[in-house]
Amino acid sequence: MFTGIIQEIGKVRKVKAGSLLIESRLSRVERGESISVNGVCLTVARLHLPYILEFNMSEETVKRTNLGRLKLQSRVNMERSLKAEDRLGGHLVTGHVEGTGRIKRIRRQKNSLVMEIDFPLKLKKYMVPKGSIAVDGISLTLTDVRQDTFMVTLVPHTLENTTIGLKKVGDHVNLETDILAKYAEHYAGKAGGVVTLEKLKKAGFIH
Repeated sequence: MFTGIIQEIGKVRKVKAGSLLIESRLSRVERGESISVNGVCLTVARLHLPYILEFNMSEETVKRTNLGRLKLQSRVNMERSLKAEDRLGGHLVTGHVEGTGRIKRIRRQKNSLVMEIDFPLKLKKYMVPKGSIAVDGISLTLTDVRQDTFMVTLVPHTLENTTIGLKKVGDHVNLETDILAKYAEHYAGKAGGVVTLEKLKKAGFIH
C-alpha cells in the first residue's frame, strides 16, 4: 500500500525483456521490497550496488501500464510502501494500475498547471470532482470530470518533485482510481443499490 506522495525521481538505466533497472538513491532498500514505480507496485528482484535497483515486469504489467514505453534515461516516480506508523499524506494507493490515460491539454493558471487527461470509460464511475486519483503514482485531486476526460491542477511543489512537470501533450500516464470508491460501490450492491448518508456513516465511510 502507498500514499501517492512521491519520495524520489529515479532514472532508468536499462530496459530489457521482463526487467527494469533504475538508478535510485532511496536508502536501505532490501531485496523483495515493494516499491511504486510510476504508480505500479513492483518488487525489488536484485540490488546492483551502489544505486541500481532491478525489478521484474510481467507481460500484463507491460501491457496495462506505461512502463513498457520507458526508455534509457527516462525519469520515473518512486515511493516505498507505507509503514503502519507513517502519515497518510495523500490517499490510499494500491499500486494496481487500472489503465492508462493520454494527456490532452496543458494550460497555465497563475503559478500552477491545469492538465486534462482522457481515461478508459470503465473508470468513470469511480471519479468524482474533489475526489482522489493516482496519476503515475502521484496522489492528485480531481478538479473536474467530463465525458471522457478529467482535470487536475498541479501546484509548483508537485511539478518540482515528480515527473508530471516533464510530461507533454500526447504522453501516456498510469491511472489508479480511489479504492474507497470501489468499496462504496461494493457496499451499494449489497445494500440493494441504494446508498444513503446514514448507511455510509454506519459502514464507516463518513463521520
